[in-house]
Amino acid sequence: MRRSTRHVDVVGTGFTVLDRIYADGDLADEALGGSCGNVLVSLAMLHRHVAPVLALGDDDAGERLVQEFTQAGAIIGYISRHIGLRSPILAQELDTGSGTHDFSFVCPDTREAMPRYQPISEEELASALPVLTNCRVFYADRVSSGIVGAMRAAKDAGANIFFEPSDVEEGGLFEEALGHATILKYSEDRLGERLAGLRTDCISIVTHGAAGLEVRDRGGAYWCHAIDSSRVLDTCGSGDMVSVGVIDWMLASGRAKGWSRAAELLEGIVAGQRLAAENCAFAGARGLFKMRGADYARAILRGRSYSAAAG
Repeated sequence: MRRSTRHVDVVGTGFTVLDRIYADGDLADEALGGSCGNVLVSLAMLHRHVAPVLALGDDDAGERLVQEFTQAGAIIGYISRHIGLRSPILAQELDTGSGTHDFSFVCPDTREAMPRYQPISEEELASALPVLTNCRVFYADRVSSGIVGAMRAAKDAGANIFFEPSDVEEGGLFEEALGHATILKYSEDRLGERLAGLRTDCISIVTHGAAGLEVRDRGGAYWCHAIDSSRVLDTCGSGDMVSVGVIDWMLASGRAKGWSRAAELLEGIVAGQRLAAENCAFAGARGLFKMRGADYARAILRGRSYSAAAG
């Protein structure tokens, strides 16, 4: 049974996988991962009304992903399970000494290829229209016909579109996705040159790794220095935590739409940077949530120490 769609904060679709985390060569954990998965489940843990729209397999990995969304409090009625489809699994190999990590769709143990992510189809899009037309923010990190259709439906209904592509794809679908975006977030190192020739009228959040990030609009740019972490165990998920901070702040502001100036987002971006810095001290993309809990994360977003917030 699906929940009421009268109040939905965030709907999202995109890269959501089961992360298998190998720390220094040994399997240490399995958890929901992928940028879209991390952002959505983190916002759900922060008590936002979140509805993932996904196509998963009717298998053990899919069940694990659905369980994590359920435990976080997300609306799971728009996650489709398909017989014959294998849910995506990604290996993260973590070097705890340096805090660096690599990702692979090849199992480190068996050297066999693991199943990859599949975007939503027109069928999932049609099923999700009740939430797509009743949300405040729509998040996507991939492009497909179904995803761009979801963007279009949400934008036409007045939602803010947060687009965080991992790659630049040729053709009209990607350019249409850019046209729908309210906020575009990307890595300068990975996509800067490839996005330079494409027209974007939205606010851009451009990350520069450990140096910090820029926030741009058509009128200018602002620089936000990175916030130091007291300990760096794993940088995985840092960018996702920035996105969580921005979206959570947008929701807390009470504004339904109309974001057009970079300066309006600076407070939310810095909140996300604080969360990202704290998360680096823990293994896994949401290590802070796992080890300290959502109340601790909420205190970081509000700019207070956990002890002060608890008191």
